[in-house]
Amino acid sequence: MTVVTRFAPSPSGNLHVGGARTALYCWAFARGRDGRLVLRIEDTDRKRSSDAASLGFMTDLDWLGIDWDEGPVQGERGGGSHGPYFQSERLPIYTEHLERLVAEGKAYHAFDTPEELDAKRKAARQAKEAYRYDRAALELSAEEVEARLAAGEPSVIRFRTPDAAITIVDEVLGEATLPAGEVDDFVIRKADGYPTYHFAVVIDDAMMEVSHVLRAQEHFNNTAKHMVLQDALGLPRPVYGHLSLIFNPDGSKMSKRDKDKVLRAAVKERSIEDAPNDSNGEPLVAADVWSTWRGDKSVQLDLDTLEQVAAALDVSLPEINVADFRRSGYLPEVLCNFLALNGWSAGDDLEKFDNAFLAERFDLDRVQKTPAKFDRDKLLAFNLDAIQGMSPETFHGLARAHAAEFRPEFIERLDESQFRTLCDASLERSKTLDEPFSVNRFLVAADDEIDWVVTKPVRKAMFKGEPTGLELLAKVRPVLEGLSGFDAASIETAITGFVEEHAEGNLGRIAQPLRVAVSGGPISPPIFDTLAILGQRAVLARIDRCLEVLSESSPAG
Repeated sequence: MTVVTRFAPSPSGNLHVGGARTALYCWAFARGRDGRLVLRIEDTDRKRSSDAASLGFMTDLDWLGIDWDEGPVQGERGGGSHGPYFQSERLPIYTEHLERLVAEGKAYHAFDTPEELDAKRKAARQAKEAYRYDRAALELSAEEVEARLAAGEPSVIRFRTPDAAITIVDEVLGEATLPAGEVDDFVIRKADGYPTYHFAVVIDDAMMEVSHVLRAQEHFNNTAKHMVLQDALGLPRPVYGHLSLIFNPDGSKMSKRDKDKVLRAAVKERSIEDAPNDSNGEPLVAADVWSTWRGDKSVQLDLDTLEQVAAALDVSLPEINVADFRRSGYLPEVLCNFLALNGWSAGDDLEKFDNAFLAERFDLDRVQKTPAKFDRDKLLAFNLDAIQGMSPETFHGLARAHAAEFRPEFIERLDESQFRTLCDASLERSKTLDEPFSVNRFLVAADDEIDWVVTKPVRKAMFKGEPTGLELLAKVRPVLEGLSGFDAASIETAITGFVEEHAEGNLGRIAQPLRVAVSGGPISPPIFDTLAILGQRAVLARIDRCLEVLSESSPAG
């Protein structure tokens, strides 16, 4: 038997890291057995589906190195003989099987209105009973059903679930039996004519020859529905393996809501009353929507708006989706390595490995049943180790590619020599590819945008000592202005000579005032590199403004 796995996302948002881990496991299981991975887009929920999201999934998978053998075409990926691979393009296939089930009496049309069903659910709750569909539609005669259909009355199609216990055999969770009546007559075709997830997935898995279904544990109970459908349609059952969920360290589920919580906390802490504006001066969120969001924790902004607001307010949001980790500068091989460990063990206390090793060693007997805890500190440590193991040339190439996509202002502002200097100065301290840029935004800011807030470190650097840092800054300015070359080596020679004459050889006495003057704060890359990257004109302009602004500030406090 050829092993065939499938990854079947719904295009209703970005690729969550939990979904990425499922895709990774499906890929590894197939690759390690000379099998195939099918990518299928389950887009039958028309209200939640987005073509753009489908493309985002594929881009994320491609970045992670998870290539698919069959599925939508992107570059050299995709194709195959079992398509189409978008469920919305497979409606005639589903209709054929639906009609056969109805003709055989294994499924039936139901005309219950949403209001009628809500009333029955409410009555069940009041009676403290689990709601089960009461098969009211089966009381209709065949003639009445045909008449109502001919009149265009909306209907769903329900599967007539056999009145028998259903035993699920799972390669990860073991065996479980649902008693007779636990699964009611569930809907397999919605009123809009589209099949439900349960029906489409069964048809597609069979027609695409899927041998192993690896998916999240939240689908475990759905497997019972899929098994009875397979039996009714005469389709083979694939091997099932349900994977534990990925939780935050506090036990909560990783979700978009985590981002919402962080933004809410920042807005509340800063007492922000109105939504920030976009680049055209227009509010990013309408006043009534913003007010409702601030006052009701159950209301969430859509993801794009939420991220735009966070960017405008300079609020860092937690990474949840693959695109978040990519934008934050994590390496794809590191993220795959870390995700593999969130639910699976290689054994022998081995933690560092690549995708090729995972494909060789991955099996379901080492997949854990309990939820995995997503340790962000450990992921960051993994990424740091990987970056520090790079050659300067490799780091420079990856950092430049990252900046071109996510920090273009650094490509526009810095020439090749300045950019390389920044990379060389950042290699040993950067935990991510984004860190050289996120912590050094002052390098590409306009000279008149630098602010100096007199914090304790700034006060110490500028107002303490004899002479003060501010006085030393004024003295070193003409030295820097007189340099004919403004590279790091020339700057170091000049400042070293200045320090010997004016600061008793203590480089820190002038390095920190210079750092504060050009960056607005006490942290930057090595000072000679920092000045060289900025260039002589910008350095002198910022020193002049700093002297003007801080000379009017009080050193007391």
